[in-house]
Amino acid sequence: MRTTALGGTAVPVSELALGCAALGNLFHPVTDEAAHATVDAAWNAGIRTFDTAPHYGLGLSERRLGAALRDRPRDTYTLSTKVGRLLVPHPGGGAGDDLAHGFAVPATHRRVWDFSADGVLRSLEASLERLGVDRVDVVLLHDPDDHAEQALREAYPALERLRAEGVIAAIGVGMNQSALPARFVRETDIDVVMLAGRYTLLEQDGLSEMLPEAAARGRSVVIGGVFNSGLLTAPGPGARYDYAPAPQPVLDRAMRLLAVCERHGVPLRAAALRFPFGHPAVASVLTGARSPLEVRDTVEQLRRPIPDALWDELRAEGLLDPGVPVPAATPAGGAAAEGALMKVALRVASRYTSHVCHSPL
Repeated sequence: MRTTALGGTAVPVSELALGCAALGNLFHPVTDEAAHATVDAAWNAGIRTFDTAPHYGLGLSERRLGAALRDRPRDTYTLSTKVGRLLVPHPGGGAGDDLAHGFAVPATHRRVWDFSADGVLRSLEASLERLGVDRVDVVLLHDPDDHAEQALREAYPALERLRAEGVIAAIGVGMNQSALPARFVRETDIDVVMLAGRYTLLEQDGLSEMLPEAAARGRSVVIGGVFNSGLLTAPGPGARYDYAPAPQPVLDRAMRLLAVCERHGVPLRAAALRFPFGHPAVASVLTGARSPLEVRDTVEQLRRPIPDALWDELRAEGLLDPGVPVPAATPAGGAAAEGALMKVALRVASRYTSHVCHSPL
């Protein structure tokens, strides 16, 4: 699988990255065995970039990912985690579950926002322990939406020092909006932005400011949320967008995208997965999976040929602005046998209707 170095660093990221929120029981429980098998499937498919966070399942994602990678040589993969939320034990172990935050795990801890320098160091130390490694390659400031000034004044300088000391190799910010990441690109020396849901086939908010800033300054962007909470896998009644029921105008637009893709014999999720690579700042696309089947389907969708005529029709239908960059056509020989692909596609599409198909930031 193609790899690209992040920003001005030597940190390689694979074309596809595995987002590991599902390993933390995102919305639904996943067994330890299924989590391990999912990571194995990603590895066997050539994926060498893995992203997690303390937030995901109150540390469960980090523990499972670390266990699944334990027997792999540490210098053969890129590992990223995030800072900004400290996990504080509930007195007496807590009660109930964590589904209010999206994870089907016991509520043994509570999350405490902390973008102080000390909070960054404490968070990273705890992550290393859960992961069972002596280093991570990339550390991202996680959702500093309501903590922008502290993140800029305290958390970012702490990460910059760790990078200068060689403790970590790359730093960045991961968010579900594009305005604040654009500010980080302008005002700091981050290497990467992980942008979720704001540069997709459905919407291109990130193109207004953040992506051009990143390209101009030589920073890399990793795109998450390419399926917009599953809407761009199986649009229809009950589909979700940004983790909530899709508003009717958004659903209508997704249905129009689906119709164009069907006319060209391309699954909607294949076009959604390929679309971000049209922008030169995009180094990788991050997708989540909760099973080997979903991993294999994602890889196969990335390899599907996407004809130029599909992008042309999307523009003609007013579904893509003329100035939005699109990927070059993929060679027809890059796809596996069409019949086998369709069987996998049909099986996975039915599952996508009930599961979120990407990792939230």
